[in-house]
Amino acid sequence: MSNNSVKPTVKFRHASFFTGIGGFDLAFERAGFELMFQCEIDSFCNRILKQHWPKVPKATDIRKVTYEQVPFAEVWTAGFPCQDISVARMGPRSGLRGKRSGLFYDFARLVGEALPRVVLVENVSGLLSSHGGRDFQIVIRTLAKLGYAIGWRVFNSKNFGVPQSRQRVYIVGCYRDWQTPAEVLFESQRRKRNVVTSGQDGKKTLSPFKKSFGDSVKGPIVQGLAYCFYACSARHTGTDWSRTYISYPDGRVRRLTPREGEGIQGFPTNWTLPNDATENPDELDTLRYHAVGNAVTVPVIQWIAKRLKDALIRKGIEEKKVSTLPELAGVL
Repeated sequence: MSNNSVKPTVKFRHASFFTGIGGFDLAFERAGFELMFQCEIDSFCNRILKQHWPKVPKATDIRKVTYEQVPFAEVWTAGFPCQDISVARMGPRSGLRGKRSGLFYDFARLVGEALPRVVLVENVSGLLSSHGGRDFQIVIRTLAKLGYAIGWRVFNSKNFGVPQSRQRVYIVGCYRDWQTPAEVLFESQRRKRNVVTSGQDGKKTLSPFKKSFGDSVKGPIVQGLAYCFYACSARHTGTDWSRTYISYPDGRVRRLTPREGEGIQGFPTNWTLPNDATENPDELDTLRYHAVGNAVTVPVIQWIAKRLKDALIRKGIEEKKVSTLPELAGVL
């Protein structure tokens, strides 16, 4: 077969904001995108990003970034801080008025100046209820006023091949393109559901959180499905972490290790273990727990990125066909 018969690979570009430990970036790379830019303020996360992407341009404080600093990319992603929005927060939620979650406005400023073709935003499902839904309305209206058609959907990580119940809302905005958000987030056909047989005299359905696996004699014994790792990542002995634990027949229990946390978030083993680590083990574990707990679940983003790439390719083919119509009319 000659080289002329090989179809060229379509390469789209991706810019990442509120990058964290690079969950978006890893997923988009796996889907065939080229990473052009990262913006993350946390120093530990930046050590991890530099380790995995040493040559990618980086910025720290999004409040000081100008759109001229961001290399061209068709897709921008942002998992803006959720601390002021999350229902796991103790006390009233500040929402978008908060110092951290309010950084969404800085992202929106950059979007309005650069107008990338697609934006993908991820946050906790609490965004939908924050201030009675007004914060979510602000996010949607802000992007819509900039010219973006919006679609959104709540996904649970447990449906994407990882043993963790983690609900997040995903927002896709496409500049002056009302079709692509729905194409990316929603499937045109329903798949067969995995229905548990039940009835009046049938076996009682067991909660997936109560199913366990492991060696009942020697241990360890693990839950079949973990609770949201963010709620289990604090470094204290409250009930937050004890909902997801590893147990042993002799009565011992322990929390998940950072390495196990990486696994239920879909990251490669020891993704958050820095080569230049000088911290003591407990301090390093705390940094890794926090970083993994704040990350996106990689398989979920990869599913979205793959569908987004397919949609952009289809859109490009359609646009090319339209552009050739005048030429064809001239020939005819």
